[in-house]
Amino acid sequence: MITLDDLLSEIRACRACEGEIPEPRPVVQAAPQAKVRIVGQAPGTRVHASGRPFTDPSGDRLRTWLGIDEGLFYDPDFLAITPMGFCFPGLDAKGGDKPPRPRCARLWQAHLDAKLKEVEMIFLIGGYAQKFFLGDRYKGSVTETVAAWREYAPRIIPLPHPSWRNNAWIKRHPWFENELIPMVQRNMKLLRD
Repeated sequence: MITLDDLLSEIRACRACEGEIPEPRPVVQAAPQAKVRIVGQAPGTRVHASGRPFTDPSGDRLRTWLGIDEGLFYDPDFLAITPMGFCFPGLDAKGGDKPPRPRCARLWQAHLDAKLKEVEMIFLIGGYAQKFFLGDRYKGSVTETVAAWREYAPRIIPLPHPSWRNNAWIKRHPWFENELIPMVQRNMKLLRD
């Protein structure tokens, strides 16, 4: 039977999108006993260079939202990071990141689901993760899905991307920082205590 370590080795060695993306370099973090799982979009340029998830300002904001420090965030025994696309997908014509390659999620996410049995909270960051994992329960937009967080909580928590590009979104939706983030931080404290 394949172990999670075997699966992670396969993911890190994956070259399924070679020739379609700048350079395959899968970035993933997980351990069998992880209690929290983050499913984001795909690594950006900084993460691609570092080989470590969320090593950018969006990672700083995400850690603030979760109420945890870098040590706990990068502890695979506590927190798994399994993005929709494990490799940097390249830049679009406007200089933004391209969407994650759909093949990646189809190849790996179900296998990860089967191995991450101890996960108690799953954060779905952005529309790609929300559509994939929620299916018919996705509300049609990230805003509507995040606004409906009570329908999924406490096990599944939809979040917008923590990028600076979403500063205006956060200001327009004060309930996000006034209601959702405090719930997230309370539940994260329970999981780590």
